[in-house]
Amino acid sequence: MKLGLQLGYWQAQMPTHHGDLVQAADESGFDAIFTAEAWGSDAFTPLAWWGRETSNVRLGTSIVQMSGRTPTSIAMHALTLDHLSGGRLVLGMGVSGPQVVEGWYGQPFAKPLARTREVVDIIRQVLRREGPVTNAGPHYPLPYTGPGSLGLGKPLKPITHPLRADVPIWLGAEGPKNVAQTAEIADGWIPIFYTPKSAGMYQPWLDEGFARPGARRTRDDFEIAATCHLEIVPDADAKRRALDAMKPFAALYMGGMGAAEMNFHNQVFIRMGYEDVAVKVQELYLAGKKDEATAIIPDELVEDLHIIGTPEEVKDKVAEWEDTGVTTLLVSLHTPDEVRRVADLLA
Repeated sequence: MKLGLQLGYWQAQMPTHHGDLVQAADESGFDAIFTAEAWGSDAFTPLAWWGRETSNVRLGTSIVQMSGRTPTSIAMHALTLDHLSGGRLVLGMGVSGPQVVEGWYGQPFAKPLARTREVVDIIRQVLRREGPVTNAGPHYPLPYTGPGSLGLGKPLKPITHPLRADVPIWLGAEGPKNVAQTAEIADGWIPIFYTPKSAGMYQPWLDEGFARPGARRTRDDFEIAATCHLEIVPDADAKRRALDAMKPFAALYMGGMGAAEMNFHNQVFIRMGYEDVAVKVQELYLAGKKDEATAIIPDELVEDLHIIGTPEEVKDKVAEWEDTGVTTLLVSLHTPDEVRRVADLLA
């Protein structure tokens, strides 16, 4: 199992310590650094910035929101960054949710699985550069001939020859149908709440995708990149503080990342066996009672989602994650010393 440094997306201000974290990861044997986006900073620009300062780590997006760019625009970003980094890009993408897609990007959210399939196909056409890129639609027709069209659209292929035709495409997916499709059409999967306890739930969904005619990968060469917070602590008191510090994030995703009638993260927690908690946290969070929502997040859930403990506890828990099929562990860390310490511990 490889290690990836999860830089995430920016909060209210640009982080000033990411350069030091990236340098430490590049020098300490980490396989990759990953960036994300929500409705603030974007995922590609930091990778272009930090990629120039590195030579070893792969550069991954976890994840690019598909509705924020047309498929050919995503492919142009990927083509360019792959060249600039000497073939180190991992293109992670996802559909996001209706609040962001319709509220931020002004695009319809309907048919997310069908849209994903079209996006992946178009990007692969661009990167193969075997001929003009076309798509029969209906979500991303190329050339476009719908309302407002002048009828002058011409199928094109990229001017620039891609460095690689097989840039890895990893997809973020949560529900059964989306996970199965990911196993069918992608090179890897970026689950947001994949844990040793929940891993068994996902295996039939993955197997369904691998068994489909024309599936791109098998379980043997398919990547699973699971995200967690990893923290090495000296004693039980420090572990208590670390667990409490992670509860607001669990409450945010369980209760605030989506509407009451459609919160994909909340649904995952329900499938994981936390239905009573998930329902109550969402109710409190959407009522503006964030502190109360955070207070009822159980320790058991946080310990399931993250790897927090003494050095020996961390090594044991990492082994548990690896045994479930995780090929890359995307960890969030705060200081260069933490990066180096984790690398040394898990080497």
